[in-house]
Amino acid sequence: MSTARQSSQGWGTKVIDRLAHDLRTAFPEMKGFSPRNLKYMRAFAEAWPDKAIVQAVLAQLPWYHQLALLDKLPGPETRRWYAAKAIEHNWSRNILVMQIETRLLERSGKAVTNFDVRLPKPQSDLARESLKDPYRFDFLGLTDEAQERAVENSLVKHVTEFLLELGAGFAFVGRQVLLDVGGDEFFIDLLFYHLKLRCYVVIELKGGKFKPEHLGQLGFYLTAMDRQVKSEHDNPTIGLLLCKSKNKIVAEYALGDKTQPMGIAEFKLLESLPAELVTNLPSIEQIERELGSDDTSIENNYQ
Repeated sequence: MSTARQSSQGWGTKVIDRLAHDLRTAFPEMKGFSPRNLKYMRAFAEAWPDKAIVQAVLAQLPWYHQLALLDKLPGPETRRWYAAKAIEHNWSRNILVMQIETRLLERSGKAVTNFDVRLPKPQSDLARESLKDPYRFDFLGLTDEAQERAVENSLVKHVTEFLLELGAGFAFVGRQVLLDVGGDEFFIDLLFYHLKLRCYVVIELKGGKFKPEHLGQLGFYLTAMDRQVKSEHDNPTIGLLLCKSKNKIVAEYALGDKTQPMGIAEFKLLESLPAELVTNLPSIEQIERELGSDDTSIENNYQ
């Protein structure tokens, strides 16, 4: 009866409600036949007509992960990519949604690098896919005015979120890591080890626009790491320069003659408040004065 109604009347709300009621009546011991779930079941069937994909990929994901894929993504290829990543990295539903909303697919493998000519395959492909552009550091709560050291401090403080943004395989080694070269001291901003690439990854932060001379400093750190820290079992150290902005063509030119594996990517913080809004907000001093005057008024009322 319900099938006949659906065929003749379509998937209107009343028909779905009646179908949900009929199914609950016919199968009282089973759950999950709410009108909302029935709509999702229909959407799921339409989105994944290929049974092989359903069995090979989606069968490994919980139902609420699959609902997130349906709600947040428009096409099967994109859904399949995020589903595979969720399985590979054992993402919770919240992490899956966060990765979708921060457009992980569009950012993955987009850093400007020289890996194709400086690393052997398949390491070069894995290294390229391990980097993003841009990196999203919204979780730091910092605005664009933040200086390099403030960003660095916050990344270490929020290292769990930072590692999640960097992606699978990164292990945190330390910050401001000392390198003693000929009696002179130098400090790496952030040092990681990549478990899949089996190499150290030096990350340098620059608070402004990318400049070609930045790679000279990064290259020096890579040389020192390879000579002093890297073991015979490690692959060559990789460098990643994170800057607030870059000219892609300049970045490609700057990497053109570099013999060490390097990448250049942007990082994004919270956007600053518009100037007109900032001028209308009270300053800290004004707030303190207002609070002080309130306290005085309260004290006077009790005298």
